[in-house]
Amino acid sequence: MDWDKLRIFHAVADAGSLTHAGDKLNLSQSAVSRQVRGLEEQLNTNLFHRHARGLILTEQGELLFDATSAMTKRLDAAAARIRDSEEEVFGELRVTTTTGFGTLWLAPRLSKLYDLYPDLKVDLMLEERVLDLPMREADVAIRFKEPSQADLIRKRLMTVRMCLFATKKYLEENGTPASIEDLSEHRLICQNTDSDQVGAGLNLIQSLLMNDVRSLLTVNNYFGVLQGVLHNLGIGVLPDYVVQEFAGLVRVLPETESAEVPVFLAYPEELRQSQRVAAFRDFVQEEIISYRKALRDQRK
Repeated sequence: MDWDKLRIFHAVADAGSLTHAGDKLNLSQSAVSRQVRGLEEQLNTNLFHRHARGLILTEQGELLFDATSAMTKRLDAAAARIRDSEEEVFGELRVTTTTGFGTLWLAPRLSKLYDLYPDLKVDLMLEERVLDLPMREADVAIRFKEPSQADLIRKRLMTVRMCLFATKKYLEENGTPASIEDLSEHRLICQNTDSDQVGAGLNLIQSLLMNDVRSLLTVNNYFGVLQGVLHNLGIGVLPDYVVQEFAGLVRVLPETESAEVPVFLAYPEELRQSQRVAAFRDFVQEEIISYRKALRDQRK
């Protein structure tokens, strides 16, 4: 099968338009159209439904697009491995993690990584959905449970617990609860129980809501919970690492916390020799060591 035709078909399917695909490929619309028609004739099937608003893949087109997407990701992986130098760290590195961890812990530390490797281009993808690393949706993941896929290299980084926090100002104005029952006199800020979150955090929230919580603010991610707490709206359920990043926060009811949540770094076996991945892995591990030391110093 002609790879040029497949490449052009993939661009059209991705863009949903002959014109947009042509712009991306530096080809005229007529040239793109001829290549697509030629592929359809070769396969003896229609790959697109054509209408005034653009192109929609047929069932056969979707099957072929799945195949070309997988091929493109594999080719990207091969090109990345070829570009990786034995001594230099450069190029794009796609990192995925949760919105909360990526926003509150990882992103503030990335300036140190860029100081070490100014030619590195990090694409930070923050979402709760678990991206498929073997299919190259990302190069590296930081996940809050051990990855189950066998063809991944994984490294346990640390553990996190969900805890209760408030600002000093809020506690001065509203008092500090001495027991779970006292939360009825305060506003609880937490992720809503329908949002994607680690199971241990959900269990803690559900147990807190079993008490007489009269005022409640729910948000669909931890960054929103943090903003509510920082603006003195109430007592929030947040990961314990925020205490280092936001010195004005006070731990409330220290005996009330979630079970431990393991944090893993993972990447595909095929990127074992990647200098970009190795640089990021080593950077994160060094930052974890510094983070733990800072926590120990705070507790002294």
